[in-house]
Parts: sequence; C-alpha cells; structure tokens
Amino acid sequence: MNKMTVRDIDVAGKRVLARVDFNVPLDPVTGTITDDSRIRAALPTIKYLLERNAKVILMSHLGRPKGKVVDGLRLAPVARRIAEILGKKINTVPDCIGTEAEKAVAALKPGDVLMLENLRFHTEEEKGDEGFAKALARLGDVYVNDAFGTSHRAHASMYGITRYLPSVAGFLLEKEINTLGGLLESPEHPFVALFGGAKVSDKVAVLKNIMGKVDLLLIGGGMAATFLKAKSFGVGKSKVEAETISIASELMQAAEINGSRFLLPLDVMVADEIDIGVLGNIVTIDAVPPHMTIVDIGPATIELFSQALERSRTVFWNGPMGVEEIPQFAGGTHALAKLMPQLKAKTIIGGGSTAEVITALGLEDEVTFVSTGGGASLEFLGGGNLPGVVALRDKI
Repeated sequence: MNKMTVRDIDVAGKRVLARVDFNVPLDPVTGTITDDSRIRAALPTIKYLLERNAKVILMSHLGRPKGKVVDGLRLAPVARRIAEILGKKINTVPDCIGTEAEKAVAALKPGDVLMLENLRFHTEEEKGDEGFAKALARLGDVYVNDAFGTSHRAHASMYGITRYLPSVAGFLLEKEINTLGGLLESPEHPFVALFGGAKVSDKVAVLKNIMGKVDLLLIGGGMAATFLKAKSFGVGKSKVEAETISIASELMQAAEINGSRFLLPLDVMVADEIDIGVLGNIVTIDAVPPHMTIVDIGPATIELFSQALERSRTVFWNGPMGVEEIPQFAGGTHALAKLMPQLKAKTIIGGGSTAEVITALGLEDEVTFVSTGGGASLEFLGGGNLPGVVALRDKI
C-alpha cells in the first residue's frame, strides 16, 4: 500500500482523531455487544498511539439512526468494552461535535482516550458535509483512518476531514489493503473464489475483475438461482434478478474464455417458506418444485465445493450458501466454514455476514484473514477506488 501510516508521523502529545469501524452487533433486548471482533481489530492502532503518548479520540458510527439521536445506538457499550479490554478508563461525550466535545478534547492528557458519540446522529455525516467535516477536524491535530469497512463511502469523517488534517492509515486499514491487494496481484494457485449471498448485482464488478485471476468460481446462496436460471433450470419461487440473468450468462461465457470455471450447485435444499419452523427438502437442480424456494445448497454440492476447496492454495469467500440466519438452512454455510481451517491454503473471508459466521463458529483465529469490510472488500476487489483510502497521504 503506497499510503502513509501512523508509523510515518510523530503523534506524541498530539490529538489523534482515529476513525474506526465499531459498527458492532448489539443484542436487541439487552443492548450488549454480541461480537466485538471489529473492536479488537482496531486495537493494534489504538495501542500503538497510546504507547506513543498520543491523545486518542475515537469516532465511529453504529447502526442506521438516519440523522436522529437513537438511545439504543449510542456508543456507550462500545466505550465500556474498550475499557474492559485495555484496562483503562475511556472518556465519553454526548455528541461528536460542538462545545462539549471540544471541552472534553481540551481536557485530555497524553495517553487518554475519548470516545465521541455516534457520527450518524448527524445527517451531515453521510452527506459528506464540509461544515461537519470542519467541526470534526477542529478536535484533532492528526487524522487516522482505520475504518476499512466504511472506506468506500465519501462521508465527512472518511473523506471530507482529510482536507483539513494530515491524514494517514491505521494498521487495520493497511492490512486490509495489502491482503486483498495480494489476491489481485499475486495469488498462489489454484485460486478458488466462493460467492454466496442474495444478489448477483452486488458482485458483478468483482466477478468481472477477478475472472482472469481465479481458477474456479463456486456459486451458492440466493445468487445461485440467477445463474441456474441463466442455464434454463427452474428455480421455483426463488428470487431472481431478472436484469442480471443475461449478465450471469455473459460471466459464465467470459470465464471459459479466461480459463476460469464456474461451479454451480448440483442439488439444493428447498422449502415452502422461509421461516424458523419450516423444514427443507433436498432436490437436484433439475427438480425444484415451482411452489418452493431454494434456501441452501445440498449435500452433493457441499461435497463438490469441498473437493474444489481442498485442492486450492488460495481461497476468497464472500456470502453465505443459504439463509444462514435460520438454523435448518445454515448447513451448507457451516460445513464450508468448518472446512476452511483444514485447507492447505491462504483463506480470506470477505467480511459482512460471512465474517459473522466465521466468528460465531469460533474460527476467526483459524483462517488466514477475516476482512472487516463486506461492501468495501467487494468495491476494492471490483477495481473501484475507495474514497477514504484515496484521500490519505501518499508515501514519498
């Protein structure tokens, strides 16, 4: 990565505004954090800054408050969790800009940490408002972007703020860019990419961009229905993006030209409806009943995909193989997740719901890398520029 990082600047005694991605899942009843992996991923940068006597000011969004103050989306639980992990007090403030925030920052001593309130309580954040970016910038001397998962957004705290402060990358952002960039530049072969999730449209750019670099593309999840439809299979009531059927056909044809191969499901689980109390049936892909919906891959497909993965030396996985949030439709996703640590390959998990599955199964330390950015990972691998990265200072 040809961008300056926190290693390249002096932070001693300075107010360091660190944009982190603490958009963690919360229990809807208790409000407690159910997965703190995004917090832990930012710890190397936070600890580095503290060790060098910086005044650390953390800013993040949480959920989708849509510009309004939502008490259930305040960052107090995040601040408490950071305090537990670091074993030190984390100061908080009831807003991310304004007089109270400025007073709290002015009171900081080297080695202190302040957690600003949810950035998205202000509509100006997502709009990239210049005045909001300036108000944030007044709180710091240096800006550090360690929020890869939001770097594909030109928000005020990601992009606008870089106009007013020296801006560099944190260690997590650096690791994300270097790891994902390695997939595009020098993957070890055989390179297998496993894609699932609901929509083909979300992944068209990345599929096109990696086509000539992968040996095999394995397609599961809801998006498999579109590819099966493109090959004239009936998919029952499964959601199909009509506008992407022709694109799916083109992608499969392009794969042949580029020397890559698509593997689609041989069998699937189908159900009358997607609900916690409904059981599924296994059918071959040429026998999907017209009144049923595809909800998971079947055992023959799990075996087919497993054999391909076992021959790999590099794996990238983005998207579940079925409706993973319903236990009886999670078999395919969980089977392949549990296979990942057994592979003699570099295994990279492309963020989002796939990362949540890996973490829920306790496998995050048994794969090579778990990206913290679902949409950002796809944008980057699709060849797009990430505004939050582009805006950082280049290495001289």
